[in-house]
Amino acid sequence: MEEQKSASDAAAVERRKVAIGVRMTLLYSIVYAGFVILSVFIPAVMGAPAVFGLNLATAYGLALIIIAVIFALIYNYLCRIPNSHNNSRNR
Repeated sequence: MEEQKSASDAAAVERRKVAIGVRMTLLYSIVYAGFVILSVFIPAVMGAPAVFGLNLATAYGLALIIIAVIFALIYNYLCRIPNSHNNSRNR
């Protein structure tokens, strides 16, 4: 019986991780799509000055890298936190 409970808990944890990963991937894809759309349809905008003397293309590209690292840290943090729904069910 305990084996079934731990297997179902492990499956619930995996589903939670997948759900978090899918949401973060969709959010990142939207930000990345903005970069691609600007590059393809309005390339002149990408050459405009943005921040710290960088053009928008470079600043946006660096922001994409930074966002990816931040998302990885957030994902790691969220996957370490036990799901409160599972904890309340087991009490």
